[in-house]
Amino acid sequence: MTTPFNLRRDPFGKLVLTNAEGEEFVGVTPVRAFPVQAPTRGISLVREGGKEVAWIDDIADVPADIAALVTNELDGREFMPEIQSIKSVSSFATPCTWTVKTDRGDTEFVLKGEEDIRRLGAYSLLIADSHGIHFLIRDMFGIDKGSRKILDRFL
Repeated sequence: MTTPFNLRRDPFGKLVLTNAEGEEFVGVTPVRAFPVQAPTRGISLVREGGKEVAWIDDIADVPADIAALVTNELDGREFMPEIQSIKSVSSFATPCTWTVKTDRGDTEFVLKGEEDIRRLGAYSLLIADSHGIHFLIRDMFGIDKGSRKILDRFL
């Protein structure tokens, strides 16, 4: 596995990309092209101002040290818990408090309005809470029956 660039952290913790021509770009940021549908594919490395300096087709195709740097940077910037089940809602009218089980533990959040639930493709939903945190339901048909019944009341 080789890449046409090298990636490292500088002493200040910023990512530094060195391309095949030897140019260095300090403070590059990885950005996912498809964060929900294909989180490990299509990752752009952009410099300040948003100009792309490198592209990763699939994180599995780059050396492990580069993959770890990119993954750690993305994990530090992106926070999107995945809802595994909906335990309860305080009301079927909004605003209401949802109690959910996520891949990061149990939590509660306030849904301000039904417009804060967005469809992503045929199966996925993105739910924004009152603080702007986004919760993902990757497959609304794959969660338990009780959770689907609650979702149906809001969709």
